[in-house]
Amino acid sequence: QVQLVESGGGLVQPGGSLRLSCTTSGIWFRLYTMGWYRQAPGKQRELVAGITAGSRTTNYADSVKGRFTISRDNAKNTVYLQMNSLQPEDTAVYFCNAKGGQNEYWGQGTQVTVSS
Repeated sequence: QVQLVESGGGLVQPGGSLRLSCTTSGIWFRLYTMGWYRQAPGKQRELVAGITAGSRTTNYADSVKGRFTISRDNAKNTVYLQMNSLQPEDTAVYFCNAKGGQNEYWGQGTQVTVSS
């Protein structure tokens, strides 16, 4: 059974930081491209950051470049999203995504709220 379990969300003040984690099971993690997506109320889900399986190439949405960093630990089957300088517009549910071949899996999401 494939599971992607996110953690680390919460309430933070503007300018603060959070670190999201997504721990996976049931997949060959090191073979999967991993990504973080987010969905704010009334908006479509959007890609925030991605990291490829082998080359560890990363990509980011323009809105988070320079503030967010995606990384992975293949030994722990875990992908991280370090979020700094958070702003109210970063408020959303953040989802972990795994893509490999024709397979794609999603986590259940974790809420991030940026508010004073």
